[in-house]
Amino acid sequence: MKKVTDIENLRGKYVVLRASLNVPLVDGVVRDEFRIKRALPTLRYLHEQGAKTIIISHLGRKPEETLKPVFMALEKYLPLHWGGDITKSEFIERKNLMSDGDILLAENLRQFAEESDNDPAFVETLSALGEIYVNDAFAEAHREHASTYGIAQKLPAYAGLTLLEEVTELKKAMTPEHPSLFLLGGAKFETKIPLVEKFLKLYDYVFIGGALVNDILKARGYEVGQSMVSEVSLADAPFLHDAKLLLPIDVIVDGPNGRQIRTIDKVEKEEKILDAGPMTIDMIATYVEKAKTILWNGPFGAYEIGYTQSTEITARHIAASDAFSVIGGGDTVAAVEKLGINDMFGFVSIGGGAMLTFLEQGTTSVIDLLE
Repeated sequence: MKKVTDIENLRGKYVVLRASLNVPLVDGVVRDEFRIKRALPTLRYLHEQGAKTIIISHLGRKPEETLKPVFMALEKYLPLHWGGDITKSEFIERKNLMSDGDILLAENLRQFAEESDNDPAFVETLSALGEIYVNDAFAEAHREHASTYGIAQKLPAYAGLTLLEEVTELKKAMTPEHPSLFLLGGAKFETKIPLVEKFLKLYDYVFIGGALVNDILKARGYEVGQSMVSEVSLADAPFLHDAKLLLPIDVIVDGPNGRQIRTIDKVEKEEKILDAGPMTIDMIATYVEKAKTILWNGPFGAYEIGYTQSTEITARHIAASDAFSVIGGGDTVAAVEKLGINDMFGFVSIGGGAMLTFLEQGTTSVIDLLE
């Protein structure tokens, strides 16, 4: 892979840097700086080499959201300037005033529908900003957007230090030391079937949690009540009764009788499965203790509405283990950040969907452009 450190004589050159700055905000303030801190190595390198760096990124889901709170968080670590809308004359004027080593942050590219469409004209607008393109946005490496895919076909394209680290560490997880344990949570089983099939071959054990497990329980004939399930049926899935597949023993449900702990054969029609139960947490702990490689993506409960217990206890177990551990996914990372234990894992990925795509395919179309 071509990397940013391979570029000769960066001083004075305009570099368009695609960073992963899509961070959570609360009342207009950055709540979690994990991705900001992961962006620093590449930014510092470009700054020290004297490049004129223009940062482009996304934030949130709504076009009106602004990267200004990210700017205020980022300027604590590096000297940088606010650029604003890349299509405005004020941005171009500010760009033309840049000195060697300056960093200019552009406004949220989600304000442009052309970005996600990989619109050719918008690609030209982005490409005109610089002489070199550096992609450090692993979290978006599975999306063929103008700022991740189109521009890399127009300018000499290189991998940033963080993206390179992501690829290196995830490749390690794809050749695990045994015994190995893969933990998969979250939802949308229809998009994860190939991943489960692949890792049942690569890993010794695969535990399925979160809303994903509801599909397996349903396919095995268990009652799942009002629980979230996918549109796809797993009734004929070849892995349904695989000996390597680990499922919850008990679950936390909510229903007419309030919050209850149920074994998986006792869930009632009016109840909704919302988390793994205490026996399941203990079971996972026994496999964690024996494992030499642990790979984990996705929470085991409805984390966003407060069902955090199984996810957080498992995070503590993995952090305390001697295994080489790789974790990723927004809520998974949020859990370890909340607990203050993110430095106790082998590697923490900034990718959620990108991590899963890479693990399934071994690459992405965006990453292929950097080779």
